[in-house]
This record gives sequence, structure tokens and C-alpha cells, in this order.
Amino acid sequence: MASLQTRVFLMALLCLLALGATIIPMAQGEVSCGQVVSNLTPCISYVLYGGATVPAQCCNGIRNLYGMAQTKPDRQAVCNCIKNAVRNSGFTYSHFNLNLAANLPKNCGVNIPYQISPDTDCTRVQ
Repeated sequence: MASLQTRVFLMALLCLLALGATIIPMAQGEVSCGQVVSNLTPCISYVLYGGATVPAQCCNGIRNLYGMAQTKPDRQAVCNCIKNAVRNSGFTYSHFNLNLAANLPKNCGVNIPYQISPDTDCTRVQ
């Protein structure tokens, strides 16, 4: 079961992402933080609680976001949007939640060119 701190973090992350570009700067790309939120919101419950399989709506969002982020600036924008929201939340991830988030693309059959991690350097995303 997820800790209260993790639940609060994920809710804060959702709120930060919902505010989009007004709070979170974005790399120069066509994909907005609002689009990232819209596509990744169905994944929050899975990242929070886990489950036997990733929900279909979450995988659909990941595939859609992957399809939208076909250029280097777009991939960097998505990376930065997620990373800045996490950094600005002030909360700490559990190992359980980090693993679930990092494995989402693979579990949905999507091969992204970077690792989902707080340590990812978005400027190096190709």
C-alpha cells in the first residue's frame, strides 16, 4: 500500500501538471505540459497502487504521447515537464513507485529513448 506521503506527492504532481506552462517551464517543443498531463493522468492510480497490469487507458496515453513527441525538442519538453513537476513537488518517491513509473513504457510496448527517472538529464534526450 502506498504511503500517505506518496499519495500526497502524486496529488501535488497532478496539480502542478494541471497548471501547465504557468508554473513549469517547457523546452522549445510543440508538446505542452497540458498534453503530458492529459495523457499520463490515467497512469497515476497504477503508479500509486500498482496492479497486475497497466490499465489500457494509461498505455493509450503513453502511446499517444510517444506519437506526439517525435522530435528531439518535443521529447525534451515531455521529459522536462515531468521532471520539473516532480522536482517542484518537494516529495520523495518510494522505490516501488519509481520502478512502476520507469517500467510504464516497456509494459505498454513503447520504446522511449530515455529512462523515466528523477536523475534523467533531459538535455541529453535525443
